[in-house]
Amino acid sequence: MAELAPHELRVLVAVAETGGFSAAAVRLGLTQSAVSHSVRGSEAKVGAVLFERGRGGASPTPAGERAVGLARRILRLYEVLGAEARGAGREPADATGGVLRIAAFRSAALHLLPPALERLTARHPGIRPEVRVVRELGAGTAGEVAAGRADLGIATLSGTGPVAREGGAAGLLTGVLREEAYALVHPAGHPDPKALPLLDWDENCGSYTRDWWRAQDWIPRATLKAEDDAMVLTMVGRGLGMAILPELSLREATDAVDIAGLGPSGPVRRVGYVTTPESASTLAVRALIRELRSEEA
Repeated sequence: MAELAPHELRVLVAVAETGGFSAAAVRLGLTQSAVSHSVRGSEAKVGAVLFERGRGGASPTPAGERAVGLARRILRLYEVLGAEARGAGREPADATGGVLRIAAFRSAALHLLPPALERLTARHPGIRPEVRVVRELGAGTAGEVAAGRADLGIATLSGTGPVAREGGAAGLLTGVLREEAYALVHPAGHPDPKALPLLDWDENCGSYTRDWWRAQDWIPRATLKAEDDAMVLTMVGRGLGMAILPELSLREATDAVDIAGLGPSGPVRRVGYVTTPESASTLAVRALIRELRSEEA
């Protein structure tokens, strides 16, 4: 297969992100015919149709989704090439700079990342973190990394292989940062919290805790759903029900709630980082992982 040039990769990304050849042309300062010609040439080189064309614009095919994700990742390496070359042979503490793109689920972005980023930027003033909160649904933060939109993701991990949670992308590198137990949280002073309705949210509890949930006959089916864990915690404090929440979510608990452990057999979730093999070798990502792993994080 003939190699795609950087400008061809940029065209693929622009078409995918703008949803059409005309909009991509405006973004790139090209003519629509030039964008169309570039896409056709890329499809010929790859040997697959990358975009479905229609009156509503252009949308990536499954092959196109994969190609665009890889294109973003390759273009990202072009962006960091200079900093990486200048840092070769130096200690990491003196060697890195530039934008570091991070995707994290809400409670990790709120509680796990800030102390690590504080130390990171103190030691590497040239690094400029950009953090986006991504819901852990579908591909979640791992999907952002696989698609080339993030250099590193903070995710809930399942299993021990290279797949970050259900819906994640194979071929990513993961590492566990912490294991945290779930706890029962209920309105403070309630005489019988297990009689309360269960509050839940869509991101809560993957297959790694579902077996435990199914075995507990005292846990009712969720009768109230909320947008996220912070809303669940607020609703519990208002006396609307009880919930089962992981430790990071409970850092925002107030005196309006009581927290009870679920014992040694209770569910535990693994929180870790997700990155690509190429990003894992960059100085900025290595430095962030080191700070996330430190005892102070």
